[in-house]
Amino acid sequence: MLYTEMIATGALIHGKQFHRLEFSPQEHPLAIQLGGNDPAELSECARYAEQYGYDEINLNIGCPSDKVKIGQFGACLMARPELVAECVAAMSAAVSIPITVKTRTGIDNQDSYEYLHHFIKTVADSGCKTFIIHARKAWLQGLSPRQNREIPPLDYSRVHRIKQDFPHLEIIINGGIQTLEQSMQQLQHVDGVMLGRAICHNPYLLAGADRMIFGHFGSANTRSEILEKFSRYAELQISQGISLPQMMRHVFGLFQGQPGARVWRRYLSENMFDENSGIEVIEEALHLVHAAY
Repeated sequence: MLYTEMIATGALIHGKQFHRLEFSPQEHPLAIQLGGNDPAELSECARYAEQYGYDEINLNIGCPSDKVKIGQFGACLMARPELVAECVAAMSAAVSIPITVKTRTGIDNQDSYEYLHHFIKTVADSGCKTFIIHARKAWLQGLSPRQNREIPPLDYSRVHRIKQDFPHLEIIINGGIQTLEQSMQQLQHVDGVMLGRAICHNPYLLAGADRMIFGHFGSANTRSEILEKFSRYAELQISQGISLPQMMRHVFGLFQGQPGARVWRRYLSENMFDENSGIEVIEEALHLVHAAY
């Protein structure tokens, strides 16, 4: 499942930023991640998402940014499990697609296992069957969002224990997992693994997932084959007004660890921001990569 960046309910209800809901059919299965704390507003946005064709709605209870602290949603809501349960129940009543929750193991001094257990049980009782747990707490005071992704120590065992205590729930682990081998180790304890920054830095990591994790033994597409398909997609999107840099960030690290990776990144950085840049930038960057072999 591919997840969108978090969209605050106010951006849709008050800002009417419905363009942020648009996506390409090739992106299925796709989940939208919503941020908010009002059950009525979240249910309204859930209906929008279902109408646009999303496969899942995820409620963000993990983001510790200044924006979400001001708005009292994201990780702040870990302190209010009953409200989270109300939000989940309202969204579940409004749509037929699954409602899931992404959360942390705790916030500030509310970080005991007993508190996490209470949070999961309270929200699960409202109808949520899937929890994505970032295996570290969040400090709402004193750490930046980036520091909150790195400084609080990871505690995978706490997430594993949640799965043991709630075997009927789907528990997906997140945080600090960099390889498919590490993912396989985690799958001995939980139902799924979410990869975030690892895929941003090295998207080709996913090329081996079908074989290693799902047992599909067909050959994976090469990086060149991926870019050939991506170029056709990019050309269509450019014709609809989407700029090349908006798309290229997803393949910027495609050659991570390979000969020519630096050439690839440098050429894109120097050329894709031109006002009229098109897929010829991708083609020339790929040509330079091949020349580096």
